[in-house]
Amino acid sequence: MQSSVLAFATDLIDEGADGFFGNLTDRAGVGGVTLASVYHEARDVFPHNPHRVIRYLEPGAAYFQPDPARWAGRRLVPRAAAAIGERDPFAEAAEEAGRRGLKLHAWTVFCHNDRLGFQQPDCTPANAFGDRHLTELCPANPEVRAYAGTLVDELARYGVDAIRAESLHFHGLRHGYHHERYFEKLGPVTEALLGICFCPHCLAAADALGVPAAEVRRVAAAEIRRRLTDEQAAAQPAALDQLAGGALAAYIDAGTTTVTSLTAELAERAEQHGMRLTFMDGSGPGAGWLSGIDLPALAATGVQIETLGYAKTPEAVREKVAAFALHGVRPADLAVILRPMAQDCDGVANLAAKINVLRELGVPEVEFYNYGLMRLSSMDRIGAALRG
Repeated sequence: MQSSVLAFATDLIDEGADGFFGNLTDRAGVGGVTLASVYHEARDVFPHNPHRVIRYLEPGAAYFQPDPARWAGRRLVPRAAAAIGERDPFAEAAEEAGRRGLKLHAWTVFCHNDRLGFQQPDCTPANAFGDRHLTELCPANPEVRAYAGTLVDELARYGVDAIRAESLHFHGLRHGYHHERYFEKLGPVTEALLGICFCPHCLAAADALGVPAAEVRRVAAAEIRRRLTDEQAAAQPAALDQLAGGALAAYIDAGTTTVTSLTAELAERAEQHGMRLTFMDGSGPGAGWLSGIDLPALAATGVQIETLGYAKTPEAVREKVAAFALHGVRPADLAVILRPMAQDCDGVANLAAKINVLRELGVPEVEFYNYGLMRLSSMDRIGAALRG
């Protein structure tokens, strides 16, 4: 079984190569590192960082040095994080990983990018009223798709083994923007409808599949207004697949086609560079329809699916993995992320049992979240569990 720890480039910068890679090999005993290449805004607490306890990560920043020639004339352009200065942490990590016999994976956030969304709002999703979700990029937009493809080309420069593709899909209304406020209870139907993209590119994609996109948008807007106006209506359940005479479901299905085709394009592009593409699915089986995630269709493209094995017991991890088989994804096509910290694991035996469950089921890769956010004792726990 392959193993890796997810980490930020700032961990490497703050701790130095010897400290950073020494912890990965000597404490955790893993065979690779999954380093964030493009990441979203965050504020985190770093228990073992020698220079700081709290760090803010920049919105939509890149942690490599983009090649200007590749991005000439583009509107969506990655910008190197101020935290890395003139350094290229990915080049440093590639050199050190190669020297130490470790695999380097690129943890890449594609369509959740505050900086680019605010700069280029016409590249973001639009709800039924035309309001833009500026924290995201729409995967149906041709410029977004070109941006994603060029990111893959960029990362190939570093000898990356696999691109861990996060946020390669749509997002709903609630996706963690700072100071989001919902003082009235919207209800799950309203929230779901407000999260569906009706930008010109999504409308055109649905029309091309024979879906009456304009009518679906009109019905969605009317239903949202009805529920925003009437508190009792907001609480009423509704079958989304029945709205607009079933056309809303077909419209959402068009979104899954968009995500699947983009994933397939990027996977083929990665393969041409000798890399793998892993689709990170944080929602789990049966929960990603509104985000455009169709697990059987994704599995049919040949991409690996990575899921969160966050759970307190080995039995719960087993259930999470088994659920994927019901959606056309074999354990052999999965990678699973575990958390070795106390909120999920009460000791080495617990983590070792979870790893053994993955081995028994035939899962080929396990990753651990997250280097900088865990105590060094949790790194030791990983090493002991892998040996056990």
